[in-house]
Amino acid sequence: MSIASPPTPHPAAATSEVAGADDFNQKSKIKNLSYSALAYGVLIVGAIVFLIPFYFVVNGSLSTESAVQAGDFVSPSVSPQWTNYPAALAKDKMNFAPALANTVVITVCTVIGQIISCSLVGFGFARFQFRGRNILFMIMLSTMMLPAQVTMIPVFVLFRWLGMIDSFWPLIIPAWLASPFYVFMFRQFFTQIPEELIEAARIDGCSNWRIYWQMMLPLCGPVIAIVAIQTFLFSWNDFLGPLIYLNSPENRTLALGLNSFKGQYGTSDAHLMMAATVVCMLPCVILFFAAQRYFVESVASTGLKS
Repeated sequence: MSIASPPTPHPAAATSEVAGADDFNQKSKIKNLSYSALAYGVLIVGAIVFLIPFYFVVNGSLSTESAVQAGDFVSPSVSPQWTNYPAALAKDKMNFAPALANTVVITVCTVIGQIISCSLVGFGFARFQFRGRNILFMIMLSTMMLPAQVTMIPVFVLFRWLGMIDSFWPLIIPAWLASPFYVFMFRQFFTQIPEELIEAARIDGCSNWRIYWQMMLPLCGPVIAIVAIQTFLFSWNDFLGPLIYLNSPENRTLALGLNSFKGQYGTSDAHLMMAATVVCMLPCVILFFAAQRYFVESVASTGLKS
C-alpha cells in the first residue's frame, strides 16, 4: 500500500498570498505613519499656542514703554532694550535681592517639610497595621475635596492668635503637616516594596525609624523628586499666601515684588514688569526641562495598585 504524498501548493497561489501580505503590511505602515503625523501635528500646534504668551512676555520685556503701551507684542523689537532687566530689578522698583532670598528660604523649607512629613505619614499608612487605618486614610483623602478658601479665614485667625502674622511661619508650618495627595503617592509607592525586605530588616534588629530612614526613604527617590518639583513650583509662584500673611516690604517674596509694579491707576512700567517676570520664571522653566520625565512619572505613580 503506497502512502500518498501531500499536494504541492501551486506557485501562483503562493505568490498571491505573499503579495497580499506585503500589501497589508504596506497599508498598516501608511496608516501608522498617518496617525503619527496627525499626533505630531496636534502636539506642535498645541505647543505653539502655549508658547505664544511666553513670546509676548519676552518680547515685551525687550521693548520700550511706548511699544508695550501700544500693545505691539507681535513684531520683534528692532533694538532690544536689555537695560530693562537691571532697571526692573533695581531697589527702587522690585528690590529683587531681598525678595529672592525670602522666596528661596520659604521654598526650601516648604520642600523639605513636604518630603519628610508626607513620607512619614505614607509609611505609617502603608506598613503599620492598626484599627481604623483604612477609615483614617479615606478621611484624609476626603479632605482634598475641601476648597482652600473654606479654611483660609480660620487658619488666618489661628496664626494671628499665635502671633505669627508678618513672618514666614504661616507659609512654612502647613508644609510640615503633610499634604493628602503627596501622602497618597508615598503610600502607593511604599506598598510596592516587598514585605520580606522589611521582615529581614527587623530580624537584623532595625527599628521602625531605621527602616524608614535608611531603607524605605532611599528607595522612593522618584516619588521624592516628584513631590519636590511640584512643591517647588507651587511655593515659588505662590501669591495668595504671602499676600495674606506678609505685610512688611522686607518680607515680601518675588510674587509680591511683581505686584509692586501695579499702581493706583493700573500697571505702571509694564515693560519693566515683563522683564522682572521673565527673571522670576526662569528657575521654573529650567526645572521643568531638567526634570520633565518626573512629571510623566507623577501621573503613572498615582495609578499604582495597593
